[in-house]
Amino acid sequence: MADATEMKTGPMQAGLILPGSGPDNEGLGCVDFDTAFMRTVKPEPGDIDQMGHVNNVVYLRWVQDIATTHWFSMAPDSMAHACLFVVLKHTIEYRSPVEPGQDVEVRTWLGKASGPRFGRHVDIRMPGAKRYAARAETVWCFIDAATRRPKRVGRDVLDVFGVPG
Repeated sequence: MADATEMKTGPMQAGLILPGSGPDNEGLGCVDFDTAFMRTVKPEPGDIDQMGHVNNVVYLRWVQDIATTHWFSMAPDSMAHACLFVVLKHTIEYRSPVEPGQDVEVRTWLGKASGPRFGRHVDIRMPGAKRYAARAETVWCFIDAATRRPKRVGRDVLDVFGVPG
């Protein structure tokens, strides 16, 4: 496996949440909030809506970006470009607005894998906050990049993330 701290770029990354030089083994074993893969994000001026806070669509972008960042941070280049994850379903709950200039911590951890489907959880909150600003549960489909057909999430993918089957 490639070094998880090496900067990688994926074809679908929006650029707001990028892989970085995190600690060794960052992203391994992410199965709950306490073990989650995390990045800090500051809203851009264009993320603010007419109500003066982060637009709901931006939260959804952060959900997708953190998942993609986690994948490209963990997977060896050969696997990351031979396989894709596409969203089948997002369920998102909004609780508190994020204001201009506020940093947020975006965390993700993995859920259940079943056939080509892989669940993922995302929590977005201000640093130190006891409750989330938004949280999401998503279902992703693992795809063979060459054939664009669903592919079973195998032991090799689970091993990349360091999670049980």
